[in-house]
Amino acid sequence: MGQETTNRYYQRIEEKAKDLPWYVGEYIDKRKRKLSPASLLNYCHDYLIFFSWILAEGIFEGKRTDIPLEVLQRLTRQQAEDFLSFLQFQLNNSELTVNRKLSSLKSLFHYLQNIAETTDLEPYISRNVMAKVELNAIKEDQETLANRMEGKILRGEEYETFRQFVAHDYGLINKDNKKLLNFHQKNRERDTAIVSLILGSGIRLSEVVGLNVDDIDFRKYTVRVIRKGNKEQYVYFSEQAMLDLKEYLSIRVSRYSLEKSNKILFIAASMGPKGTTRRLTSRSIEKLVEKYATAFGKPALSVHKLRHSFATRYQLENNDIPKLRRQLGHSSVQTTMIYTHLTNNEMQEAVNNMDRTKDPIDETDDHK
Repeated sequence: MGQETTNRYYQRIEEKAKDLPWYVGEYIDKRKRKLSPASLLNYCHDYLIFFSWILAEGIFEGKRTDIPLEVLQRLTRQQAEDFLSFLQFQLNNSELTVNRKLSSLKSLFHYLQNIAETTDLEPYISRNVMAKVELNAIKEDQETLANRMEGKILRGEEYETFRQFVAHDYGLINKDNKKLLNFHQKNRERDTAIVSLILGSGIRLSEVVGLNVDDIDFRKYTVRVIRKGNKEQYVYFSEQAMLDLKEYLSIRVSRYSLEKSNKILFIAASMGPKGTTRRLTSRSIEKLVEKYATAFGKPALSVHKLRHSFATRYQLENNDIPKLRRQLGHSSVQTTMIYTHLTNNEMQEAVNNMDRTKDPIDETDDHK
């Protein structure tokens, strides 16, 4: 999502927030650092529907912006259930959509009860009716999960395009921002190696965080990881990941002012006393991927989606679920089977291409 689009989203969010009670506007402002602008705009739509329903039901008489906190605190569980019924049977929302809108309300009410506080250090509300309401139990099949995931992962040429973006293009588009440019120039080899390793192996975020230099086998193209259940496993990674790891390792000691005895693979930029170094945390890696993904125009791309991207590509090219299951460290083959659904479209296209590229001579021979 470009900066211009992001600004438009925030402008619409501000416009919607003006039609909501002050405490909702406060909550939305607090969530700007945590949620994407698209998600925040959806929250605003959900809250407009909810507070309009309160007026339509006669629970409060007056303007939507004037609905006080006391109204929320006095809502009964039956009234909350009535609102969900309104969504499902009058607005014809699907169970998934009802769940999403209920989740946004749960998040708001949680903030009002457990986070926000008055000048007297009291919570905005002492009773949270939304905590008493359960989400619809929906069991999605693997194909549904796959379809939802499909637009949020890298496909085809995007693998290399995104890697190149992390390695070079991010710096180019921020050449006029000295702070961003300097930070990118210092960390681009490290960040590229992280992204390339996940895209080239599918290892988990926790596994990336825990890596040491000695865990990399440069001859066998494997990395030693500690999987769930504290199980040690050697996982293969791609040649491109190896190249990016070698480039990072060639500058790692000098760039981050490390002692040669320091074996942490992915180092955080120095903070505090000179010479202080630390391992990149899970949140730090999540944030750096989010930063590049947003600038790349694919804000839904996360560390976990990079893992999904690897798995989808592997299954498409190899069609070997048992090996993919081992590579990803899944305990159940059913978890791995989702990637067979993700690659169905590509497989169908490949079959269709066979007809379009068929040699005319072969067609003549078929009629003999």
